[in-house]
Amino acid sequence: MASYELNAFDRMQAISLVGAIEQQSPYNLNVGFWLRDPNQLIVWPELVAAHPRQDFLWEDTCFEIFVGVKDQDFYREINLSPSQAWQVYQFEEYRYPEDIPPCPAHDIELNQLKRTHYGLNVSLDCTEFMLKHQLKWHDLYLGLSAVLKTSKGTHYFAMQHSSPQADFHNKRDWLHQF
Repeated sequence: MASYELNAFDRMQAISLVGAIEQQSPYNLNVGFWLRDPNQLIVWPELVAAHPRQDFLWEDTCFEIFVGVKDQDFYREINLSPSQAWQVYQFEEYRYPEDIPPCPAHDIELNQLKRTHYGLNVSLDCTEFMLKHQLKWHDLYLGLSAVLKTSKGTHYFAMQHSSPQADFHNKRDWLHQF
Protein backbone atom coordinates (compact mmCIF):
# COMPACT_ATOMS: atom_id res chain seq x y z
CA MET A 1 0.00 0.00 0.00
CA ALA A 2 1.35 3.42 -0.97
CA SER A 3 0.33 6.55 0.91
CA TYR A 4 0.55 10.24 0.09
CA GLU A 5 0.04 13.35 2.15
CA LEU A 6 -2.23 15.62 0.13
CA ASN A 7 -1.37 19.30 0.17
CA ALA A 8 -3.81 22.18 0.41
CA PHE A 9 -3.55 24.60 -2.50
CA ASP A 10 -3.96 27.54 -0.10
CA ARG A 11 -1.61 25.98 2.47
CA MET A 12 -4.41 25.49 5.00
CA GLN A 13 -2.90 23.76 8.01
CA ALA A 14 -5.99 23.23 10.20
CA ILE A 15 -6.84 20.08 8.22
CA SER A 16 -4.55 17.29 7.06
CA LEU A 17 -5.37 14.61 4.52
CA VAL A 18 -3.58 11.39 3.56
CA GLY A 19 -4.55 9.12 0.69
CA ALA A 20 -3.59 5.46 0.42
CA ILE A 21 -3.72 3.28 -2.70
CA GLU A 22 -3.78 -0.50 -2.82
CA GLN A 23 -4.00 -2.64 -5.95
CA GLN A 24 -6.15 -5.73 -5.49
CA SER A 25 -5.35 -8.20 -8.25
CA PRO A 26 -6.35 -8.63 -10.88
CA TYR A 27 -8.53 -5.53 -11.45
CA ASN A 28 -9.74 -4.07 -8.14
CA LEU A 29 -8.43 -0.86 -6.62
CA ASN A 30 -8.81 0.22 -3.00
CA VAL A 31 -8.28 3.82 -1.94
CA GLY A 32 -8.59 5.27 1.52
CA PHE A 33 -8.61 8.93 2.52
CA TRP A 34 -7.58 9.64 6.13
CA LEU A 35 -8.65 13.04 7.33
CA ARG A 36 -7.58 14.99 10.41
CA ASP A 37 -9.98 17.82 11.24
CA PRO A 38 -9.54 18.55 14.98
CA ASN A 39 -11.58 21.78 14.81
CA GLN A 40 -14.42 20.05 12.92
CA LEU A 41 -14.39 22.60 10.11
CA ILE A 42 -15.52 20.28 7.32
CA VAL A 43 -19.11 20.50 6.12
CA TRP A 44 -20.30 16.95 5.44
CA PRO A 45 -23.08 16.20 2.93
CA GLU A 46 -26.08 14.18 4.11
CA LEU A 47 -25.93 10.42 3.60
CA VAL A 48 -27.89 8.92 0.70
CA ALA A 49 -28.98 5.32 0.17
CA ALA A 50 -27.96 2.85 -2.53
CA HIS A 51 -24.79 4.61 -3.76
CA PRO A 52 -26.38 6.62 -6.60
CA ARG A 53 -24.39 8.07 -9.45
CA GLN A 54 -24.71 11.87 -9.20
CA ASP A 55 -23.19 14.80 -11.02
CA PHE A 56 -21.71 17.97 -9.49
CA LEU A 57 -20.39 16.18 -6.39
CA TRP A 58 -17.36 18.53 -6.46
CA GLU A 59 -19.66 21.39 -5.42
CA ASP A 60 -19.58 19.93 -1.89
CA THR A 61 -17.00 17.95 0.04
CA CYS A 62 -15.77 15.37 -2.47
CA PHE A 63 -12.79 13.04 -2.81
CA GLU A 64 -11.42 12.36 -6.28
CA ILE A 65 -9.27 9.80 -8.06
CA PHE A 66 -7.81 10.49 -11.50
CA VAL A 67 -6.74 7.48 -13.57
CA GLY A 68 -4.23 8.21 -16.32
CA VAL A 69 -2.75 5.82 -18.87
CA LYS A 70 0.95 6.07 -19.76
CA ASP A 71 1.54 7.50 -23.24
CA GLN A 72 -2.20 8.16 -23.76
CA ASP A 73 -4.29 11.33 -23.55
CA PHE A 74 -7.55 9.79 -22.28
CA TYR A 75 -8.29 9.46 -18.56
CA ARG A 76 -11.00 8.92 -15.98
CA GLU A 77 -12.11 11.16 -13.12
CA ILE A 78 -13.81 9.40 -10.20
CA ASN A 79 -15.81 11.56 -7.77
CA LEU A 80 -16.62 10.12 -4.34
CA SER A 81 -18.89 11.89 -1.91
CA PRO A 82 -19.01 11.20 1.82
CA SER A 83 -22.79 11.11 1.20
CA GLN A 84 -21.98 7.78 -0.53
CA ALA A 85 -22.94 9.10 -3.98
CA TRP A 86 -20.34 8.72 -6.72
CA GLN A 87 -19.64 9.26 -10.41
CA VAL A 88 -17.01 8.44 -13.05
CA TYR A 89 -16.28 10.77 -15.99
CA GLN A 90 -14.38 10.11 -19.20
CA PHE A 91 -12.07 12.57 -20.88
CA GLU A 92 -10.36 12.17 -24.26
CA GLU A 93 -7.62 14.62 -23.29
CA TYR A 94 -7.04 17.47 -20.83
CA ARG A 95 -10.54 18.64 -19.79
CA TYR A 96 -11.99 17.58 -23.17
CA PRO A 97 -14.79 17.30 -23.99
CA GLU A 98 -15.66 20.48 -22.16
CA ASP A 99 -19.23 19.45 -21.26
CA ILE A 100 -20.47 20.28 -17.77
CA PRO A 101 -21.15 17.88 -16.28
CA PRO A 102 -18.61 15.76 -18.15
CA CYS A 103 -19.64 12.59 -19.99
CA PRO A 104 -20.12 9.69 -17.54
CA ALA A 105 -18.01 6.57 -17.97
CA HIS A 106 -19.40 3.14 -17.20
CA ASP A 107 -16.20 1.10 -17.46
CA ILE A 108 -15.23 1.51 -13.78
CA GLU A 109 -17.70 0.21 -11.21
CA LEU A 110 -18.16 0.65 -7.50
CA ASN A 111 -17.59 -2.34 -5.22
CA GLN A 112 -17.89 -0.40 -1.98
CA LEU A 113 -17.95 3.23 -0.82
CA LYS A 114 -18.08 4.04 2.84
CA ARG A 115 -17.60 7.10 4.99
CA THR A 116 -15.58 6.02 7.99
CA HIS A 117 -14.61 7.61 11.28
CA TYR A 118 -11.28 8.55 9.67
CA GLY A 119 -12.55 9.73 6.26
CA LEU A 120 -13.56 7.66 3.24
CA ASN A 121 -12.80 4.21 1.85
CA VAL A 122 -13.60 2.99 -1.66
CA SER A 123 -13.15 -0.21 -3.60
CA LEU A 124 -13.43 0.04 -7.39
CA ASP A 125 -13.69 -2.60 -10.09
CA CYS A 126 -11.56 -1.52 -13.06
CA THR A 127 -12.03 -4.77 -15.02
CA GLU A 128 -13.91 -3.37 -18.00
CA PHE A 129 -11.68 -0.26 -18.27
CA MET A 130 -8.48 -2.31 -18.16
CA LEU A 131 -9.64 -5.07 -20.49
CA LYS A 132 -11.19 -2.69 -23.04
CA HIS A 133 -7.90 -0.77 -23.33
CA GLN A 134 -5.66 -3.84 -22.81
CA LEU A 135 -4.04 -2.34 -19.70
CA LYS A 136 -1.96 -3.76 -16.90
CA TRP A 137 -1.46 -2.00 -13.56
CA HIS A 138 1.98 -0.74 -14.65
CA ASP A 139 0.26 1.15 -17.53
CA LEU A 140 -1.71 3.30 -15.07
CA TYR A 141 -0.91 6.23 -12.85
CA LEU A 142 -3.21 7.87 -10.32
CA GLY A 143 -3.86 11.27 -8.86
CA LEU A 144 -5.64 11.73 -5.55
CA SER A 145 -7.38 14.98 -4.66
CA ALA A 146 -10.20 16.41 -2.60
CA VAL A 147 -12.50 19.40 -2.46
CA LEU A 148 -13.18 20.13 1.21
CA LYS A 149 -16.01 22.52 2.01
CA THR A 150 -15.47 23.99 5.44
CA SER A 151 -17.01 26.63 7.65
CA LYS A 152 -14.06 28.80 6.55
CA GLY A 153 -14.46 28.28 2.78
CA THR A 154 -13.57 25.69 0.16
CA HIS A 155 -10.10 24.15 0.12
CA TYR A 156 -8.43 22.07 -2.59
CA PHE A 157 -6.09 19.21 -1.67
CA ALA A 158 -3.93 17.20 -4.09
CA MET A 159 -0.74 15.18 -4.23
CA GLN A 160 0.94 18.32 -5.53
CA HIS A 161 -0.07 21.59 -7.16
CA SER A 162 2.11 22.59 -10.12
CA SER A 163 -0.36 25.02 -11.76
CA PRO A 164 -0.97 28.63 -10.74
CA GLN A 165 -4.60 27.66 -9.97
CA ALA A 166 -5.83 24.50 -8.25
CA ASP A 167 -6.16 22.08 -11.18
CA PHE A 168 -6.80 18.43 -10.43
CA HIS A 169 -6.73 17.60 -14.18
CA ASN A 170 -3.02 18.44 -14.47
CA LYS A 171 -1.40 15.04 -15.09
CA ARG A 172 1.96 16.26 -13.75
CA ASP A 173 0.33 16.13 -10.31
CA TRP A 174 -0.79 12.49 -10.57
CA LEU A 175 2.10 10.90 -8.74
CA HIS A 176 1.18 7.28 -8.05
CA GLN A 177 2.59 4.62 -10.36
CA PHE A 178 2.11 0.90 -9.97
